[in-house]
Amino acid sequence: MTTASAFHFESLVWDWPIAVYLFLIGISAGLVVLAVLLRQYYPKAAGSDSTLMRTTLILAPTTIIFGLLILILHLTRPWTFWKLMFHYSLTSVMSMGVMLFQLYMVVLVIWLAKIYEKEVITLQQKWLPKFSFVPRILSLFNRVVRFLDIIMLVLAVLLGAYTGFLLSALKSYPFLNNPILPALFLFSGISSGIAVALIAIALRYRKNVHNPESAFLHKVEGYVIWLEIFLLAAFFVGLALGDDGKIRSLTAALGGGFWTTWFWIGVVGFGFIIPLALKKWADKGLGASRVLIISGASLLGVFCLRFFVLYAGQLTVA
Repeated sequence: MTTASAFHFESLVWDWPIAVYLFLIGISAGLVVLAVLLRQYYPKAAGSDSTLMRTTLILAPTTIIFGLLILILHLTRPWTFWKLMFHYSLTSVMSMGVMLFQLYMVVLVIWLAKIYEKEVITLQQKWLPKFSFVPRILSLFNRVVRFLDIIMLVLAVLLGAYTGFLLSALKSYPFLNNPILPALFLFSGISSGIAVALIAIALRYRKNVHNPESAFLHKVEGYVIWLEIFLLAAFFVGLALGDDGKIRSLTAALGGGFWTTWFWIGVVGFGFIIPLALKKWADKGLGASRVLIISGASLLGVFCLRFFVLYAGQLTVA
């Protein structure tokens, strides 16, 4: 497999826009999971001024929108995408995903509006004074705010796992048809959310990046990164112990060539070795540069993982 042909081969069905789509969806789900956990365990740090909450407010909806836009433009007939929004099939993974996206966006908007209720009402009174019903509608959710957190967490977890289910449903590709994939994509998505949030904190507090939010994120990161490593190892062990098709797919992915190099440098090097090796170095510094380097490497590692799984997974057909 040469570099020139690594992104173009006969068995390829889904190409790089799908990898970007999976990456963006993972960021949205990861940020929401972290935001809900912060609100549950450190409510004093999860106010409207929280960097994690602000990052979630901006990126959780926008990454979903951009991801779906990429997916729509990648369709054979993008102008017919609206049919997917209203015609559901419980036997179609894609259709189930559309239902999940719609429910996720509705609850996300309500959840964020309640968190930033004061700001929403201020903006409404300033720019849309005729919409006086907005405060009344928001007040209807006062009794179910905690329940909203739980629903939002469940939907974010389902969305993060769905990106893996979407690929594992491709039964003709033994590498992708793996039950570990949804869990791997869920936790790698949370890892990308942590990286994005830490980058946001570093950019906001350039001279002293250590605060309760970053401490919470680093604590979660310690569990997530080792879970990722365990799931990735389990993923490959499952292939090695599988049938002939799975063994061939494992050999094609890690037996040498472009995607093997991509995996060891991009996924393992940037995604795991750099963050783990430089963690103590980052903890000793107060400036933003160290956090930006390590979190940037971690984010790049997740991005490389999406590309590796998508492309290496399509090298071998059952």
